[in-house]
Amino acid sequence: MELVRLAEDCGFDWAYTYDSHILWQEGCVLVTAAAVQTERIGLGFCVTNPGTREPTVTASFHATLNSIIPGRVVVMIGRGDSARRTIGLQPVKIAEFEAATALIRDMANGRPVTWNGKEIALEWAQGQPRIPVWVAGYGPRALAVAGRQADGVVIQLADPDIVDWIMGQARVAAEAGGRAPLELAPVVCAPVSIGDDMAAARDTVRWFPAMVSNHVVDLLKRYDQSMLPESLTSYLARREFYDYSDHSRQGAKHGEFVDDETCDRFCILGTIEDHIAKLRELEAHGVEQFNIYLMTGNREGILRAYGEHIIPLFKGGG
Repeated sequence: MELVRLAEDCGFDWAYTYDSHILWQEGCVLVTAAAVQTERIGLGFCVTNPGTREPTVTASFHATLNSIIPGRVVVMIGRGDSARRTIGLQPVKIAEFEAATALIRDMANGRPVTWNGKEIALEWAQGQPRIPVWVAGYGPRALAVAGRQADGVVIQLADPDIVDWIMGQARVAAEAGGRAPLELAPVVCAPVSIGDDMAAARDTVRWFPAMVSNHVVDLLKRYDQSMLPESLTSYLARREFYDYSDHSRQGAKHGEFVDDETCDRFCILGTIEDHIAKLRELEAHGVEQFNIYLMTGNREGILRAYGEHIIPLFKGGG
């Protein structure tokens, strides 16, 4: 709660928590508590999934939150990784994922839906500010769901070339579905480290490319490697294992295989000037929102540094 309030004070527009109820505390409680302690900042999960929460429950939660903090709510949704695997389940199948995403989008925004053969609606949600929906994914089929159903794509890495490939996949599906492809926007998510000791910075973020690698390994079970960008798959040659008990944790042993170059590509590291330069590069590739995975280093210091030195440059047009 203190970090969310500080983020709002520092000028951040959005704050998220994971929806992984075994590894972390129950997210709905935390997001609701943050809602009543803040005045401006938007809130949501990065990301929820339709497997551990029944989709009508997810729709009702977000619509209810939107009635408490109108216009400050977003749905971010994926197929379920740590939340599912830690209870012995696999990510939900693509068809189920797409159906649930469409239902949550419509139902949370007060539109009637048909679910399990029954027509239902959150009549009390009608007339509220629209809740956008963002889909997380790496593979062509999940990205096609984003193109058909979502307002944008949640991308867990800060490599501009991979961002371009991911958005290209989603926009092809958007256009095929009769939607305006350029209206589909990316949200880029990655950890950061501020300072001139690059060796130390890289050590704090090796867990992150390792986390991404777990998703890529799943992709390689379904797609030929030639269908994916080399920049997304090449670093996997050194990967040995992944331990979900250390999921998204700094210093996780499963991250030791990650090389320095991948840390630099997937994250934002270095001095304030380095951060500004990387963010400008992402901006040139169409990124309008960057989400810091705030699990490493001096969290309060990172928020304050961004609030003082970086956010004003982008919000003020500098």
